[in-house]
Amino acid sequence: MINQLRRALRSDLESPVEARSFGSGWISGVGALALSVVASGVILSAHFPDLLAAQQFRTLYEQSWFDLLTQGIMLSSFLLACISLVLRQNRILGISAIVLVFMASLIGSMPTTHDSTASTAIISLDWFVLNLLMTGIVFIPLEIFFGRLRDQPLFRSEWREDLLYFLISSLLVQTLTYLSLWPSNTIVAHTDWSAFRHAVGSQPVWLQFIEIMLLTDFIQYWFHRAFHRIPWLWRFHAVHHSAQKMDWLAGSRMHIVEIIGLRSVTVIPMMTFGYQEIAIQAYLLLVYLYSTYLHANIRFNVEWLKPFIVTPRFHHWHHGIEEEAIDINFAIHFPLFDRLFGTYYMPSHEWPGGYGIKGHPVPNGYLRQMAYPFQKSQR
Repeated sequence: MINQLRRALRSDLESPVEARSFGSGWISGVGALALSVVASGVILSAHFPDLLAAQQFRTLYEQSWFDLLTQGIMLSSFLLACISLVLRQNRILGISAIVLVFMASLIGSMPTTHDSTASTAIISLDWFVLNLLMTGIVFIPLEIFFGRLRDQPLFRSEWREDLLYFLISSLLVQTLTYLSLWPSNTIVAHTDWSAFRHAVGSQPVWLQFIEIMLLTDFIQYWFHRAFHRIPWLWRFHAVHHSAQKMDWLAGSRMHIVEIIGLRSVTVIPMMTFGYQEIAIQAYLLLVYLYSTYLHANIRFNVEWLKPFIVTPRFHHWHHGIEEEAIDINFAIHFPLFDRLFGTYYMPSHEWPGGYGIKGHPVPNGYLRQMAYPFQKSQR
């Protein structure tokens, strides 16, 4: 029964273009379902903060306006679901949203369980909800109105795998942060760099921000290039390159081993060198949004910018399936590093004809992709 409902929901989300037109009830149904997921996630996090809530968000749930906000989200979801039920012959989207809103209401009526002595949660459900909501609000409209491939649907092939990557990386954000902070704090505690750290941290914040961008981009360039050139590292990075469609969600497809390695080589230097937390947090926000932007299905041909900053077309060529797209364009922010080290490739006004790896050796499915690098017979 559950599998039938899941298949029916997936089928309606992936409806053909003619079944997703304005007035068909598909847009209101998807909106209702998205808001019901947001409401459910936020209410679960608020009622079980020691298990599901990120530390920095817990005080928000004690504010008087929080209940009004969640009630407004649930009401909006319910109204959109009703519109979808009226307009759409297939009612699975509207019914699913109403069921989730009803369940969220039941959870909201339960007493909150909170233990002040409990340890910090390692599952950040509220961060996933906020992350998905904010990036979706920004990038989905951009792809709809400025998409390079106008016929690529929102729920394209492999969207479920990439959404699962997005979910898991968001849920584990606090664990991944700890894995980066622990080595940094250990290095600081066992080294006498106080004068150097003071000099770095006393600089203007804007200058620290620029230095962090240059430092991390140089490190990421060689880290990224190593994952292409060293065969056993490529097995992990191949998971990221296995995406055959590019959009704002595709950038989240990364093997957990690569995520930990990338965070280590970038966050540890920032912390140990003494950069202020505000500069580090500003950079982390920028690099997250910028990475999403580079993978997005967006055509912004601002040619005069391409010598100075990385653009979506620059990074799309890195993911291209053509022979000339192999081992090029490793930089994340500045093409200067690719120019200096001979890996720059940007044909004028051209985009790659496809994405992925020749022969598409990486299997579909999150668990199989996690296991792929450890299989013996990999090229």
